[in-house]
Amino acid sequence: MVQYTQETYLYDPNVLLKLDFHRSPAKFQPFISAANPGESWLQVRPLKDTDYDRGFLQLLSQLTNVGNITRTQFLTRFSQMKASGDYYVTVIEDTRKGEIIGAASLIIERKFIHNCAVRGRLEDVVVNDTYRGKQLGKLIVVTVSLLAEHLGCYKMSLDCKDKLIKFYETLGYVLIPGNSNSMTIRYDEDTPTLKRNSTSAATGAAGDAYQTVSLDFAS
Repeated sequence: MVQYTQETYLYDPNVLLKLDFHRSPAKFQPFISAANPGESWLQVRPLKDTDYDRGFLQLLSQLTNVGNITRTQFLTRFSQMKASGDYYVTVIEDTRKGEIIGAASLIIERKFIHNCAVRGRLEDVVVNDTYRGKQLGKLIVVTVSLLAEHLGCYKMSLDCKDKLIKFYETLGYVLIPGNSNSMTIRYDEDTPTLKRNSTSAATGAAGDAYQTVSLDFAS
């Protein structure tokens, strides 16, 4: 396992210790939290600049296309995210292997509405399939959701496949009647021009339907 003399967190890891998991409607059996994830070899923490070597990008490739990202590209994007202060990429590490096995991103949107409020968006949720049964998907989503509340977001939103709606509802997210459609316009280089200039509602690359669900902290 590689030993590093210096590592940089994307954000202050101590903030995760302040999160009250009893505030979440999620039911953990047994109870776990970011501070106590259920196994001594599991650690919930912010992304580090050294996680390029811990399989972070390989984990993301289980979710979607990542591309052939070099170490320089990774470090540049990490520095940009840290400088912004609006990116809270959170991971779960198997410290026995030095491997990232779960991740989710909280992205802060700064608004003029609601008295210059901030809104959170949940993105890029993924857990390694070999770690099923340890409630890690639930843990990583609840962690970043509570983090959004702690940071003062008035709500948290995400786009998910129809088959995942029930899962997110158990964590407090709701479909907003009349306002739960996900629409996308793609600019990928490999997307045909005709499709690139169209707007698609609630369908993914594999034909999966998507919906927008929200967690409202103001109500």
